[in-house]
Amino acid sequence: MKTRLFTAALFLMPMLLCAQTDINFVKGADVGFLAGQEQRGVKFHDRYGRERDCLQLLHDDYQIGAIRLRVWVDPRGGDCDKYALLAMARRVKALDMDLMVDFHYSDWWADPAKQPIPKAWLGHSYEQMKEDLRQHTIDVLTLLKQNGITPRWVQVGNETTNGMLWSVKTDERGWEVKDSLGRTTITYSMGHFERQPEQYAGFIRTGYDAVKEMFPEAIVIVHLDRGHQQALYDRHLDTLLKYGGKWDMVGMSLYPYWARQDHPELLADDIITDCMANIRHVSEKYHCDVMIVETGFEVDESHPEVMDEGRRLLSRVVREAQTDTNGHCRGVFYWEPQCLPGGYRLGAFDSTGSPTAIMDGFLATPIP
Repeated sequence: MKTRLFTAALFLMPMLLCAQTDINFVKGADVGFLAGQEQRGVKFHDRYGRERDCLQLLHDDYQIGAIRLRVWVDPRGGDCDKYALLAMARRVKALDMDLMVDFHYSDWWADPAKQPIPKAWLGHSYEQMKEDLRQHTIDVLTLLKQNGITPRWVQVGNETTNGMLWSVKTDERGWEVKDSLGRTTITYSMGHFERQPEQYAGFIRTGYDAVKEMFPEAIVIVHLDRGHQQALYDRHLDTLLKYGGKWDMVGMSLYPYWARQDHPELLADDIITDCMANIRHVSEKYHCDVMIVETGFEVDESHPEVMDEGRRLLSRVVREAQTDTNGHCRGVFYWEPQCLPGGYRLGAFDSTGSPTAIMDGFLATPIP
């Protein structure tokens, strides 16, 4: 991608928007599926086969000090709504773990392939939708505050590489429908990165201000995928700044497995090397800290060497995030490590609900 060039004055802007916000490195996990797993009767065990509470296991055995939880607007069945968030956040607080709230601003999954506009917001004008976003943010955070819970970080949008609040044609399950060339059809867009960059930046700014209104000390994160692609981050963040977007920290997704699906010629180690270089670049250029808010490695119970390789790669990510980013990477979060094999390939537990060798990647590099 071609990087946009701006004046020297523009590049001074991040100094006003992004501060050195966080002094401690954290190891974390996104466990948004956990409540549903427990409701279905899934049991978790430690490496010795003893049944354990999953959060307690992550905290005590793997140095996980922070939990990331997504929240949707009006999901079917209440999955990942604000009350589900509150219930899990209470458990996180009871273990004295830090909390990251991940706003999807959708009734379901929001990611680079789609950012579905919540059903209740459809047909609203841009100004109305900014107010929808603001009120939803305040509503969720008010519920947390009323229950004595203070998030340490808040993501305004999830993997908003292509913007937020734009819907695509989907099947009956809600997944995007692609044509023979892998393209989707946008059905309604209010904040697509290419089509409406100014409106997208306005949504980011609105979310930022709403978070600060409720929790002035919370660290607000802009989250993009493909952390190994520097040009993508330059173009995206330059555009956000051009139109008034604000953030405190940049969140990256780092998935060598998925990156190699599209580009099998790439090596996992090279992808990690490029991501570390990008962390240094982003932190220097935009004067803000960075966090790897999603990563994951393949589980294959029939091939233990696959998990051993995952342990090696995770260990490298955690180690270099601490030692090779000039102190500007503030943590690494594993996405849904407690997932069991079958539905998702990149969990870190086996079919018995026990941690695989991958989880030892968190132990190989103690926090100083």
